[in-house]
Amino acid sequence: MRKTLLALAAVATLSAGVVQAQSATYAIDPTHTFVTFEIDHMGASTNRGRFDKKEGTVQLDKAGKTGKVELTIDATSLSTGTPPFDKHLQNADFFNVTQFPTLKFVGDKFSFNGDKVSEVAGTLTLLGKTMPVTLKANKFNCYENARIKREVCGGDFETTIQRSQWGMTWGSNFGFSDSVKLVVQVEAIKQ
Repeated sequence: MRKTLLALAAVATLSAGVVQAQSATYAIDPTHTFVTFEIDHMGASTNRGRFDKKEGTVQLDKAGKTGKVELTIDATSLSTGTPPFDKHLQNADFFNVTQFPTLKFVGDKFSFNGDKVSEVAGTLTLLGKTMPVTLKANKFNCYENARIKREVCGGDFETTIQRSQWGMTWGSNFGFSDSVKLVVQVEAIKQ
């Protein structure tokens, strides 16, 4: 009986080690990662912008179907292609980058469809407030990058938020939508 229990404990320990070994850390590749936003403008067109500076990590356990992502976005790197509009978006009416220079998404609830990540739920910190957000994957894949000889995982994710939840209400009373679509194109390199 004692030998059986010891054998079971050894198998459990080895199994835990195998599952643990499947977990990997990936560094977000800023050259293949883009965070963009879209907001309706008076029902006539869509205003779009992006954040050019971002960094973070992803921990992914494909076998255990778990993970964690931390993505920090430099709000001062906001760009719409129109400098006066950028300045307005960066002031206290919107992103208030002087007081809140970064946005942060932390996701720790990964859902899978087979071996592909289908969504990541977590929180978005914007203007000093942290609220729940779920990013849904439009595509996800891992591949061996022939140039750098390492695995890269990534996908296209999106969600729609209500900006008023974070206290960003400027323009709501005269035609700017409360709904903002966030699109996160991300690739991360296995470390």
